[in-house]
Amino acid sequence: MLRHRLTLGPVLIALLLGGLWLDEWLDRQPAPSWLTGGTPPGVGEAGGPVDATFPPGIIVFVVVLTLGLAAARELARMLRDKGIAASTGVCCAASAAGLFVLGLVPTRVPGTESAAIVASTAAAVLVGSLVYYARKRKPEGVLAAAGGTVLAFIYLGLMLGFFVAIRREQSAWTLLWVVLSTKACDIGAYFTGRTLGKRKLIFWLSPGKTWEGLFGGILFSMLVAVLGGLLLERLTGRAPAPLPALAFAGAIFAVVGQAGGPLVRLFKRDAGRKDSGRSIPGFGGVLDVIDSAVLVAPFAYWWLRVW
Repeated sequence: MLRHRLTLGPVLIALLLGGLWLDEWLDRQPAPSWLTGGTPPGVGEAGGPVDATFPPGIIVFVVVLTLGLAAARELARMLRDKGIAASTGVCCAASAAGLFVLGLVPTRVPGTESAAIVASTAAAVLVGSLVYYARKRKPEGVLAAAGGTVLAFIYLGLMLGFFVAIRREQSAWTLLWVVLSTKACDIGAYFTGRTLGKRKLIFWLSPGKTWEGLFGGILFSMLVAVLGGLLLERLTGRAPAPLPALAFAGAIFAVVGQAGGPLVRLFKRDAGRKDSGRSIPGFGGVLDVIDSAVLVAPFAYWWLRVW
């Protein structure tokens, strides 16, 4: 497994870098008139300048949508392993709905209306799933299946959608800083735990995790967050926050992200599975790869808004 991780890990990082670079590049390119409401570049309604480039986050949205749909398939499979008659299509639709409603609501929409749109979509997902699973006029399992659909909507839709929300307000490189600061804890915890780990962290759920690994991962995340913040300042002329705040962000992202692994493991153990899937050699499934990042995304969004 370590060999697969060391081989595939750099490939995944390279793909991430390439996708974010393309997203940043596309953000500076002139957009077609149909995307800008027919307004030519450089001319606004009152004769002033107008931003006629592609909106930020197009590539990020496509990537996050792909990951959400793949993870929703794995979630539906685990629900069925548990005896819950979850539909893959319904779970995927719920995940996509959560991502669309959070990632594509226009920024000009007032906060109250935005919240109402999200709440209305959640209600539609719940009612729609109840109607779908009750279509055979059998009440058994309807509530559990609908609950699984709402889980896909929130966990793999709304929470993943925060990455798109971050990109709409920040540069692609700031988003990369969030992801690398979060995943650094996984790397640091893995190697520190294998080298120094003795005291079990959650022995009944994750016997491989240790307190030593957790602290090693936190320190590595803090280091990556600080160095990444300094690099961002050199690239963009503006750091996300002062150095102490960057270190604190790395610690917070690490602690919150490390809770993502046991959460997904809870899903897997309840379903009697070792991995969420086999789509990524050495890592398991998509859920096994994005578990820490999904939990961190909302925290990172609000942390960036504060600073």
